[in-house]
Amino acid sequence: MPDASDRHVRAVLPIPDRPKPGLTTYDAKDPDTDYPPLEPLLPPEGAPNVLVILIDDVGFGASSAFGGPCETPTAERLAAGGLRFNRFHTTALCAPTRAALLSGRNHHSVGMGSITETATSAPGNNSLRPNTKAPLATTLKLNGYSTSQFGKCHEVPVWQSSPMGPFDAWPSAGGGFEYFYGFIGGENNQWDPALYEGTTPIDPPATPEEGYHLTEDLADHAISWIRQQKALMPDRPFFTYFAPGATHAPHHVPKQWADKYEGRFDDGWDALRERTFAKQKEMGVIPADADLCARHDVITAWDDMDDDLKPVLARQMEVYAGFLEHTDHHVGRIIDAIDDLGILDDTLIYYIIGDNGASAEGTMNGAFNEMANFNGMASLETTEFMRSKMDEFGSPDSYNHYSVGWAWAMNTPFQWTKQVASHWGGTRNGTIVHWPKGIEEKGGLREQFTHCIDVAPTVLEAAGLPEPTFVNGVQQSPMEGTSMIYAFNGADEPERHDLQYFEMFGNRGIYHRGWSAVTKHKTPWVLVGGDLPEFDEDVWELYDGNRDYSQAHDLSSEHPDKLAALQRLWLIEAVKYNVLPMDDRTGERANAELAGRPTLIHGNSQLFFPGMGRLSENSVVNMKNKSFSITAEVDIPSGGANGVVIAQGGRFGGWAVYAKDGHLTFAYNVLGIREFIVRADDPIPEGNHQVRMEFTYDGGGLGKGGDVTLYHDGDPAGTGRVDATQPMIFSADETTDIGYESGTTVSPDYTTADSRFTGKLHWVQLDLGTDDHDHFIDPEERLRVAMARQ
Repeated sequence: MPDASDRHVRAVLPIPDRPKPGLTTYDAKDPDTDYPPLEPLLPPEGAPNVLVILIDDVGFGASSAFGGPCETPTAERLAAGGLRFNRFHTTALCAPTRAALLSGRNHHSVGMGSITETATSAPGNNSLRPNTKAPLATTLKLNGYSTSQFGKCHEVPVWQSSPMGPFDAWPSAGGGFEYFYGFIGGENNQWDPALYEGTTPIDPPATPEEGYHLTEDLADHAISWIRQQKALMPDRPFFTYFAPGATHAPHHVPKQWADKYEGRFDDGWDALRERTFAKQKEMGVIPADADLCARHDVITAWDDMDDDLKPVLARQMEVYAGFLEHTDHHVGRIIDAIDDLGILDDTLIYYIIGDNGASAEGTMNGAFNEMANFNGMASLETTEFMRSKMDEFGSPDSYNHYSVGWAWAMNTPFQWTKQVASHWGGTRNGTIVHWPKGIEEKGGLREQFTHCIDVAPTVLEAAGLPEPTFVNGVQQSPMEGTSMIYAFNGADEPERHDLQYFEMFGNRGIYHRGWSAVTKHKTPWVLVGGDLPEFDEDVWELYDGNRDYSQAHDLSSEHPDKLAALQRLWLIEAVKYNVLPMDDRTGERANAELAGRPTLIHGNSQLFFPGMGRLSENSVVNMKNKSFSITAEVDIPSGGANGVVIAQGGRFGGWAVYAKDGHLTFAYNVLGIREFIVRADDPIPEGNHQVRMEFTYDGGGLGKGGDVTLYHDGDPAGTGRVDATQPMIFSADETTDIGYESGTTVSPDYTTADSRFTGKLHWVQLDLGTDDHDHFIDPEERLRVAMARQ
């Protein structure tokens, strides 16, 4: 443990510079000239390096370190040299867990009641961390730590995620990390990610054909940074947060990793639950008297699944298992690098295997493109279609997710899944802590209740640092977590974190001194439609965790007074931490106007210029389920032009206006399943011209089709038809680009490498509606009209 003596008063950050008064000589050569040596700011003596590893979307029963079928030798190695915590909890969803973990406060306290894409104006759900709750990384940096983050950052408000920021919530600006390499958002294509270094967008260093994979790239950068940090600043400890996009969907992994599991899951998820449960008891990672929770009726039994689909379902799980093992392998490379530097014993490592329970967002059939379900179009992925794509699962041609049944199996022995904050299947994640200099027992098990908000105060105690009372002049509210250090060498110590609320989209519960009262309000894979009860009609359950580890035996009818007391306690905690008002809306919260959050772009027109790119869907006027037009001024060279004028989305859904062999073209890609291409009859003439595409929406509901008309200088040049559109979202990671296309391409007519427009592009304008300007925008009126419409 760090030395308690310290010359700095660290409650106020930054630590004020207070030079001591003394003799000031006139001439530096005067023998009385004497100043103390300049010393770098460092944490207290003995402060350890800190590595926090957070894997994405992994259930308690997935990793072999907790009895699961996915081989994770790195996790097992760290557990053998450290401690397993089998009652560690998350918030049931990714961005909320991350915001809580990095601040030491409950997710609603830091405005992250759900994901950023569904933020509202309510204080607990606005996705804005108050400046009274500084991140752990900021506290450590201001105390002399070197800080770095690699991987996923899902805590940036969507209206701040454009290339213009503001960057207050980005890791390397307001987040406290001196270096960031990763992506902004909830998920990313593992083969072709939208990367940032700091706040600068960059392209991946290689292609999938050259063997590129995001997790390996992130590990490479983390290893390089740690080595460089120790080479240049050996006396300064580091805080590194490694949060890969794995194993969130899409489940992307080199084929050989998935093939290793061939045949292991052919008997289905019910049998897998039984095997995992037996292994967990054999290993002792769950109590010997724990019971396996029953399967709910809304989860289909394996035997009742379509026999023709079962080979696809089994392959989905093989791909996922390979994905998790592949991820663990690259985590192992980081651990090896730290070991090679001789600092493993003095590095506090958290290996948190999941930021929530396993994800059930892939429907009962799973998905070749998970965006199908997010658009209410899962029915397009028929059994015949899925079988035709079976060999492509996990490849660069897929954007896949596994079945609800596998998610349920990955959460063995608990009920429910990710998003269900009421039950442990959504919130209990196997966690390993490794710190040889601070933990005496090797291979121990800790059964105290702990929560992700406990990580930050644990790190501060390990480093000998106080919680700051002021950061950057702002008075800080206390951390809401409890340091776990008391349990490191105290297996029998009574738990200190004995009260914790849970809530996500109305799924809610309370833990207090072993007991939990919970109510499931909403089923996570029902994203479109479905009837929800009133909150007061939700049925509550009661569990005694002192005797019932897995929440298998509901005692609500036996102890109604206990249930009522806990329900009242939940309400008190909910008021305390900004949980109210609860909000179970889905589609409405995706719409910024209905949700009440700010939008970056206002009005019904948007002007773009060549070279603009990496614009998320929240940075562009929403043209879904509407008529719209795209107009551009171009110079066409002799021989014609090729390439992208504007594109939104990519291979798995989106649209583009481009030139192909000189012909103006509009492509609309529905989920990578259906492609509609409309091409002008004649090429764009040489010289300066205005080209235009008008899409006239059919109306009558969401996701309908429409008619397309192409124009050269206001004159019709071609017509065609788009029979269907995507009503909700194109992609979680693909962007809008002007004059080129990054990531994967919308149309098979070109690749990213040849997508740059070969003529000269002056400007592009997107307008909602198609009846303005007689299909031609007067160049002299363009700016005035565009600005007026915004």
